[in-house]
Amino acid sequence: MSKISVLGAGTWGTALAIELANKGQQVTLWSAVEREIAALAADRTHVTNLPGATLPASIRLTTDLADACDDEEILVCAVASPYVRETAAKMKKYVHEGQIIVNVSKGIEEKTLLTMTQIIGEEIPGARLAVLSGPSHAEEVSRNIPTAVVVGAEDPEVAKIVQEAFFADMFRVYTSDDVLGIELGGSLKNVIALAAGMVDGLEYGDNTKAALMTRGIAEISRLGAKMGGKESTFYGLSGIGDLIVTCTSNHSRNHNAGFLIGQGKTTEEALAEVGQVVEGVNCAKAALALGKKYKVCLPIVEEINDVLFHGESVRDSVMDLLRRNPTEEYQGTKR
Repeated sequence: MSKISVLGAGTWGTALAIELANKGQQVTLWSAVEREIAALAADRTHVTNLPGATLPASIRLTTDLADACDDEEILVCAVASPYVRETAAKMKKYVHEGQIIVNVSKGIEEKTLLTMTQIIGEEIPGARLAVLSGPSHAEEVSRNIPTAVVVGAEDPEVAKIVQEAFFADMFRVYTSDDVLGIELGGSLKNVIALAAGMVDGLEYGDNTKAALMTRGIAEISRLGAKMGGKESTFYGLSGIGDLIVTCTSNHSRNHNAGFLIGQGKTTEEALAEVGQVVEGVNCAKAALALGKKYKVCLPIVEEINDVLFHGESVRDSVMDLLRRNPTEEYQGTKR
């Protein structure tokens, strides 16, 4: 049995806490939001945004960050990406040298263009870091539906420890040393998922979405490889796997926001209706900036930024993509 704290009681953090507790781990679930912890404590059978899930009685709930970090073997950072740096900065004084932190948040910080694990490493340099990602909707993980993910760590011992902590009959965990590639795949696919939702909102059909997803993973892999990620990573669980599930599922906040925009709503209206953090919107500008920095052509990302932030219609954006000059399908990392 391992002592594990999950920091962040949103849907993903709560789902992972349930998965770990069901395996028999000693789990603490922390949130800075008192009403979240109060709601979970009041009724463990009606978990917000996780229908059908039950929070095991063994999970300890707290709003005390020092208490959550103290003497834990593994800390799981599951706060939404806009709050990762702030949370990591607050955690720093409670984290001991060599403590393992597993990042499960997906995103790229707009100002610095750092991934979430890079941010945690910058704020807490003494920690041993890992990232866990893959096609894993919280709604399904919380109901013990078969799922496979990948954990990445530069230190193979850390990857193995995290793999063993999370691995269960219905939660298969692979390992990798490509931390950057895993994070880029998990973050950039949210931008493509917005586009997939827009395609569905326009009722364009399966042909269009299949083309979008295929060309989307081409953009992700071009940029990721140029930045130093392994191209094979983007065709694995944290790349194409996560892209498929996020582009096709009604569980996906990114797809749902894109769908509303495709139906004619503004970005602000769509975000208000979804009512939760839509990571693809937060990541879109950073993705565009990375493309410019590394001189990688990202036409889908460019069009999504025009739709989200510059008022371009989705139909016009689609036509912009279709009318691009013809070229070879596969160009590796060259363009």
